[in-house]
Amino acid sequence: MPNCIRSVPSNDYDVLTQAVGAVLAAKPNSPVKVLADGTVPLTAFLPSDRAFQLLAKDLTGKWYRSESQLFSGLATTLGVDTIESVLLYHVIPGATIGSRTALKSDGAKLTTALPGGTLEVDVLSKRYRLIRLIDADRNDADPLLNPYALDINKGNKQIAHGIWLVLRPLDI
Repeated sequence: MPNCIRSVPSNDYDVLTQAVGAVLAAKPNSPVKVLADGTVPLTAFLPSDRAFQLLAKDLTGKWYRSESQLFSGLATTLGVDTIESVLLYHVIPGATIGSRTALKSDGAKLTTALPGGTLEVDVLSKRYRLIRLIDADRNDADPLLNPYALDINKGNKQIAHGIWLVLRPLDI
């Protein structure tokens, strides 16, 4: 594996944090602010840094060597409005969907915080806790929930699940 791929950690959410911060800095009243407000019930699907690295490679053809270069490349390529839309597509407002419920939700359609956005739940294996989220991009692989990063913040009004790819709100 080339060094440039290893330099961006794969299982944390620093690029996601940068994306939320950048949207809120540019648009303080963005609906993305619900991600920073623990009083609003929601479920969030959190793309890992590796997920953003794979998105950047797909969109720009480049592997970025650091998280800051990665976010900068995505911000330049996509712009803040698109980043805002992508973030909202990862949020299911009004409900905290735990992994137990998700594993019983094969075929369920979820309405996202992005107007008009929907996802479909595809339970691949209850035993191995493998769940795929079918997004609007029919040409690329759909994200799987990371079975080792489920129910983040469990017991609160907001719950999150790590995912291995970025959800795409449109077919690109």
